[in-house]
Amino acid sequence: MDRTTFTPKKILVCQLRQIGDVILMTPMLELLKKRYPDSVIHVLTEKKCLPVLEHNPYIDRVWPIDKKELSLLFKEVAYYHRVAAEGFDLIIDLQQTPRCRWVVYFSKAPVRLTHTPPWYTRWLYTDWLEPEKMYASAMKAALLRPLGITWQGERPLLQLTDEEKANAHKHLASLGLLPEHTLVTVDPTHHRETRRWPAKHYVALLEAAAKARPNLRFQLLFGPGEESVVEEITFLSNSKTHILPAGRLLSLREMAACIEASSMLIGNCSAPRHMAVAVGTPTLTIQGATSAGWVFPAPEHGYVARDIACRPCNKNSCDKGIICLTELTPHAVLPEFLKRLDAAVF
Repeated sequence: MDRTTFTPKKILVCQLRQIGDVILMTPMLELLKKRYPDSVIHVLTEKKCLPVLEHNPYIDRVWPIDKKELSLLFKEVAYYHRVAAEGFDLIIDLQQTPRCRWVVYFSKAPVRLTHTPPWYTRWLYTDWLEPEKMYASAMKAALLRPLGITWQGERPLLQLTDEEKANAHKHLASLGLLPEHTLVTVDPTHHRETRRWPAKHYVALLEAAAKARPNLRFQLLFGPGEESVVEEITFLSNSKTHILPAGRLLSLREMAACIEASSMLIGNCSAPRHMAVAVGTPTLTIQGATSAGWVFPAPEHGYVARDIACRPCNKNSCDKGIICLTELTPHAVLPEFLKRLDAAVF
């Protein structure tokens, strides 16, 4: 079959987790819809990722995987069989997890794309490519090359409504943000220590930045169970006028709307940085163990990192004291932050 003349009527894209990965998958949906405008595009993902796909114009249906509802094997297999029974012509499996493989197994799709699989599951797929080192969305979109589709710089998309944007501004105002303030959202959390810049470094950076730009106000973002990091930063800060009150725990879409309302986001290598790209907000990422492959290739998105031999290692733990982060000082980050902030604001 000539893949370049292949015209699928129904397409399934499988991308389960994490939230950032699902956001980074969205350019693929845009590419598919533009190439096959009459096709119907479905997405298989985990239930927790649903919010970042709401209102996406390139998606016709989402199949959520609820682990609680599918706790029994027979229920899980029956669900995957039901998904596959939709009659897809094209399946793109971005993860090759057992859940994705069940759907591929039950499917009769004539074209099934993935990254190079292990030898024992290659029979499930018709085409595969070896992953290349490039921006994460571009790497995902590279799977479409057999179809004659290439990534042309399409950005991730998180589609907010006007109401969500208005509500974000109301929420920020309730925390004390005034029209004359310049808002910067800050993502200081991560469950992996090798991706989390120390809280004391954030304290020093935000204080120095606020001293240099007195109109700055910072909103510290956090997810469930991450409140302690925000509390630590607030407690250690000598002057707290530059930090907005933590407020309540925001939903994913509320967080995205607050990021959209800010002039810039600075933070760790985590999902909010991808949200920022997806809503059009400039970013500066503090890189630890991870590579620059997660940074969108555009002038308004950058990163700072220590130039040492052992990074990027992509490890989740470190026996060297995580010096890529602990020895990356606020003094070293501040000039890059102010330069990018001024470019974003002016």
